[in-house]
Amino acid sequence: MANSSDLTLGGIHHLTAITANAPENKRFYTETLGLRLVKKTVNQDDTSAYHLFYADGLASPGTDLTFFDWPVGRERRGVHSISRTGLRIAPDSFDFWAGRIRDHGLESGAVSTVDGRVSLDFEDPEGQRFRLTADRPGLANPWDRSPVEAAHQIRGLGPITISVADLAPTKAVLERVMNMRETGEYASPDGEGVVHVFSMGQGGPSAELHVAVQPGLPVARQGAGAVHHVAFRTPDTQGIQDWAARLRDFRIPSSGEVERYYFRSLYFREPGGNLFEIASDTPGFTVDEPLESLGERLSLPPFLEAKRARIEAGLKPL
Repeated sequence: MANSSDLTLGGIHHLTAITANAPENKRFYTETLGLRLVKKTVNQDDTSAYHLFYADGLASPGTDLTFFDWPVGRERRGVHSISRTGLRIAPDSFDFWAGRIRDHGLESGAVSTVDGRVSLDFEDPEGQRFRLTADRPGLANPWDRSPVEAAHQIRGLGPITISVADLAPTKAVLERVMNMRETGEYASPDGEGVVHVFSMGQGGPSAELHVAVQPGLPVARQGAGAVHHVAFRTPDTQGIQDWAARLRDFRIPSSGEVERYYFRSLYFREPGGNLFEIASDTPGFTVDEPLESLGERLSLPPFLEAKRARIEAGLKPL
């Protein structure tokens, strides 16, 4: 079996959700939330759909919130889903964001404390569920053209919450296979079950997966407003290959290594039904565009470039 001592996930890499309205999605995430569109490309498995990537000013791993644009109805909420996405902000930015969310007519809760951190829950116009979470002190990489001033900009992802009916099988995979460690638990703020906290690497909000045990909920159905998958960080291609070998050792079915051009990927489902990805930090989004102009044109990986005219003709303007 692959040596577990040097296989450590570095935290959340990205999270991919679903929108049914790409133009409105771009407006909301760049103008209201102030994120940077760092890559405008297509779903490599369905080139009729945009794949939009929003991140910080440097397109750093761990800050990518991405969307597939599919013509689908709203999600049905429930168990067996990635149910809430954490977005990290400075500890003194909650008054700013509470006001901004209110001014934009969004659904939100009150500023409260969740798992010992100041937090604020809200939803985007399609019902995508978020939790603003107080970040650790540290460096942020603001975008100089954001409508949100640098001090208050969203710093990145985490924690991410998933909903399962039974903790035990998911816990076994997280701890025995993925080398996470359970570091706490708390009552779900919505009163639906207990949430168990699993940490990666050095821990902290950018490196936590929260597992809500909610057997009483109906089974979720993906749609607009839902999360498609969550990805975890490994440094490079060798890391992807090592994780692929580890999954084989545990007889867990996976995609094997997948070339996504901007990173290498590996996909599998945890026992609670949620799609997990392990993604490499390298090579990153500047592999085909300069940092200064990321996201300004449709980017296609080399294996799709010959189909550019057909792909562009099938996409709606943003």
